[in-house]
Amino acid sequence: MDEEALLKQFAAQFAHGPDDADDTDAAAAAQGADSTANQPTDDANQSPATFDTQQFLNGLDAIFDRHAAATEAGPYLEQAMVDAENAGDEAGLLTVLNETMGFYRSQGRHKENQWIVQRALELAARMGLTTGTSEAWATTLINCATATRAAKQYDQAEDLYHQAQSVCRHSLAPTDRRLAALHNNLSMLYSETNRPDKAGLELREALRIIEASSVNPDADIDLASSHTNLALTLLTEHKLEGAHWHAAKALEIYRTGHLEHSAHYASALAGFAQVCFAERRYADAVTGYRHALAVIEECYGKDTDYWRITADNLRQTEEAAAQAGVTVDNAGVAGDAGALPQSGSRLPNSPAQDKTGANAASSPSTVSVSTGSAGAAEAVSACPVSGLKLARAFWTQMGKPMIAAKYPQYAGRIAAGLVGHGSECYGFDDAYSQDHDFGPRFCLWLTDEDYAAIGEQLEADYEALPRKFSVDAQGRVTFEAHARSDASGAFPSAGAGSTVIPDAANAPTPGTATDDTATAESGAASSDMAEAMTTPTDAPLSPVTPRAQGANRRDGVFRIGDFFESITGYRTAPAQTAPHEWLMLQESTLAAATNGEVFADPTGLFSKMRQGFKNMPDDVRLALISKRLGMIAQAGQYNLPRSLKRGDGAAAWLSIHEFVQATASLVFLVNVPMVVGYMPYCKWQFAALRKLSGSMFALLPNAGEQLETVMRLSSAACYGGAGFGEGGKSAAPAIEKINDIVEQIAVDIVKELKREHLTTSGETFLEWQRPYVEDHIASDDPVLKSL
Repeated sequence: MDEEALLKQFAAQFAHGPDDADDTDAAAAAQGADSTANQPTDDANQSPATFDTQQFLNGLDAIFDRHAAATEAGPYLEQAMVDAENAGDEAGLLTVLNETMGFYRSQGRHKENQWIVQRALELAARMGLTTGTSEAWATTLINCATATRAAKQYDQAEDLYHQAQSVCRHSLAPTDRRLAALHNNLSMLYSETNRPDKAGLELREALRIIEASSVNPDADIDLASSHTNLALTLLTEHKLEGAHWHAAKALEIYRTGHLEHSAHYASALAGFAQVCFAERRYADAVTGYRHALAVIEECYGKDTDYWRITADNLRQTEEAAAQAGVTVDNAGVAGDAGALPQSGSRLPNSPAQDKTGANAASSPSTVSVSTGSAGAAEAVSACPVSGLKLARAFWTQMGKPMIAAKYPQYAGRIAAGLVGHGSECYGFDDAYSQDHDFGPRFCLWLTDEDYAAIGEQLEADYEALPRKFSVDAQGRVTFEAHARSDASGAFPSAGAGSTVIPDAANAPTPGTATDDTATAESGAASSDMAEAMTTPTDAPLSPVTPRAQGANRRDGVFRIGDFFESITGYRTAPAQTAPHEWLMLQESTLAAATNGEVFADPTGLFSKMRQGFKNMPDDVRLALISKRLGMIAQAGQYNLPRSLKRGDGAAAWLSIHEFVQATASLVFLVNVPMVVGYMPYCKWQFAALRKLSGSMFALLPNAGEQLETVMRLSSAACYGGAGFGEGGKSAAPAIEKINDIVEQIAVDIVKELKREHLTTSGETFLEWQRPYVEDHIASDDPVLKSL
């Protein structure tokens, strides 16, 4: 099975370029360095005389983010090739070709891709890259090899992969995650050429690298991909127990990290399904393939090899199930990924256990919960699912049917989702988050005109929705269909009493809109499920605090403009030409306005407004980077060591705080908020930083762990010494370690600034880097420049 993890981002990451700005211009494109051509066009309809690669990448990201790649990416890439070539921008053209190879491969356009491969190799040679060890050359080799492998040109692909390995050995550190990606790719080639022993060796090396570099292996999406690949390799060797463990481990990682929204979750689901098929566990195999198909269709569309192959696997599995006498529900997506065994679970010894229709005689254990009126203060047992999953289930099973029944003429105009303040909107909520402001909830966003017509009645109907639900042992949520006693009227909901919300099949990438449908429950109820727990029907899930009521309410019916104004003070995002307004908005405020998930947005208006807040002007981003450089230098490189020498622990402590805040913010800004989001407020700052750092494609990936080390050592450094007095010999090791980390972070930042072509200076006292960064600010507005 072809793991899609390098479809797009891998090329962009490698194309960030060499550490030495003088090596090549090929990398400048991926970070948006202004490419220039000296021949302006006289015809407004002709291609532009300059090619903005960062704008191109942002546009491509937007297409993938809204899952429109199937129809929009091809024409977009083809036009970009023309524009880059007309602008005479070879670096930009190479970046476009790298992106095109990944997309064409995902679409099965292998014949066309061979021309792209040849063109990319020729362009790299013309640019002089083939004699060096730059990351731009490594990216081209890897993408060409992967495209060639997909076209079954195995000898050429293997040669290109080995060339890439040679380049990467010189340009990357031994623990660089991109080496793990290369090992993963090479393993696929070995698998496809019937060399499972070599494939296994490559995958284990990939696992070793990722585990060594991961800040959170239990929620690392790249680790999950490697486990899936290793499971499939072991499957070819008929090592079913090992294959099962690795396939289930991949699913566990996606669940633990709340990563089910990822398009790559489809590979893990299909991988586990393939293992289940080999074990003759046909019901679980059908469930896995159906979920995988739903994710693939949402993210890539149906007109892809990926979808067709998985659909064919599903068909064969359903036929095998029928022949074996296994009953499988044929309605849409069957069951939930949660029904699949956890890693480490034992498989049944006999496939005959599947023939009862997935142990249908067993009744699933559940956690039953109900909610009372707003403001009630009694709490019950912690809900075992996340707030976003609960919100999606509440919308799918209760909200959407109500709107279809009572407001059919508006159903195609109402957006729904969960965005804003609250731990669950960031996806970081846990059992400790449920003691206040937690329960089934979602937001409905209307235009001003529609709100005037139906807003008050829709709010009343929303408040009257039944909120009693149960969660079974697989994490599936089911709401009861009856309406509240104070409801204005019942609404039809076909099968609502037995509907469930799956973990992954409908889960979009944060910030995207999908049109959900309720799915019928099927799948196994394990014979050893935990004993059911129930609570009184009138008990609320958790108390609602004053900060989540009235004008500050976090759910219900909103005018779109009112919703954003309540969070940011702006009904729409500030204009791109109003940097002073952008600079007045805190990053945490922008994070709250752009987090969460949009479940449905038929008109696209809400998503467009929300995207406006994500689209921070690049001049503003650069100005903030400059400010953060100044604070890192002032607090971490200047004030901190002096305060420690003076023995002023309090001043040193405050300096560490300023240094940590500025560095964490810089990491998000360098990684571009449009792509990774904004840094949230302090409570979830490091949760978000860990998640970002755990990505294979993160820039400054070590900063989060380094900052946590600084904070762990700060007490000893600031208040260590004999008798816990300030200073003293026992503080010395902590002080030395903190100073070393501060300087290493500065070195890494300068390296990244060079990679982005934002500086040509090697000066590591970061205050002196600010003029170089600000030289790239196009606007003359003085608010963007330092004094």
